[in-house]
Amino acid sequence: MRILNKYILKRFLLTFLFTLLILIPIAVAIDIAEKIDKFLKSDTLTLFEVVNDYYLNFIIYYVNTFMPLALFIAVIIFTSKLSNNSEIIAITNARISFTQFLYPYFIGATLITLFSLFMNHYIVPNSSEIRKKFENKYIHTAKYGDNIVRDFSLQLSDDNYMFIQHYDLSTHRGFKFSTEKYDGDRLIYRLTSENIKWIEEKSHFRLRNYRVRNIFKDRDSIFSGVTLDTVFPFTPKDLLYKSALAQEMPSGELLAFINISKKRGVKNLNAYLVEFHKRTSLPMSSYILTIIAVALAFKRRRGGTGVNLAIGFALMFVYIFFLKVSEVLGAVAGENPLLSVWIPNIVFGSLAVYLYYDAKK
Repeated sequence: MRILNKYILKRFLLTFLFTLLILIPIAVAIDIAEKIDKFLKSDTLTLFEVVNDYYLNFIIYYVNTFMPLALFIAVIIFTSKLSNNSEIIAITNARISFTQFLYPYFIGATLITLFSLFMNHYIVPNSSEIRKKFENKYIHTAKYGDNIVRDFSLQLSDDNYMFIQHYDLSTHRGFKFSTEKYDGDRLIYRLTSENIKWIEEKSHFRLRNYRVRNIFKDRDSIFSGVTLDTVFPFTPKDLLYKSALAQEMPSGELLAFINISKKRGVKNLNAYLVEFHKRTSLPMSSYILTIIAVALAFKRRRGGTGVNLAIGFALMFVYIFFLKVSEVLGAVAGENPLLSVWIPNIVFGSLAVYLYYDAKK
């Protein structure tokens, strides 16, 4: 039994790597064909930058994205080959149960799941940040207004609020800025400024034409000035709430961002929560897809591997479609992002349980 487990695990992992090595070059070739004209337009862009900053991180992203698909295809191909060569008949005649037969597959799925979890939570976010910086610089043409924040308010703490009428994230300049502090319902402090600028080198803001008002019970204290360098409990990054930013944050940073944003009164953070929960739910689908693929390919079918692959691709299409729909719905305000992200796994997990018990018979 130990020899059989080693044989299945080895052949399974080799087939998985082979499948992944087929899918990635295809994705790279398609991407090069789409973007070669944009690469050639830039006079300053070098081949090293294209390879190191873009395609290296492109491969990291798509290796992680294609893992469930490559796993599913690899299991179907390898198990169908065992079935077509009558090796499964010999295994069942040796009184090896379907559960025992699944054991090496689960070891392989566990290794892939752990690797995918590590990639999802730590490697891919940092890689995506570098890749998207390259895309924004050389590939995507920024439209006017994409980097402009208008009429933005933020709760900085339980009693402190800020408001800014206009802020340009590309130049880090804004105008009509104010921050207020309350004691219960009573305003006790207000700072206003005509202009505000983020000083990257010193990590603070510079206010121009500012006015400070302290409100006491019996009097007010008002003074103004031309320039004031000060620190606030936010940075320009906190002014932009886009789901794309979530893909660039490692999970620890993303979770801290979500918790801080909740305290600041940001109403809909579901897009960020969907991204956070997806980083765990997608790798865990490896177990579900493994059971489904083994159960489909375990029986010898007329048509062989081709029929099993056709059924497998149809199921994968439905799974991916279901996954994308659940992500979109989970990002809607008022929905449960955790449940939405895990619904595809719950549904296909139920299918896996059914196919498992059917294959055992």
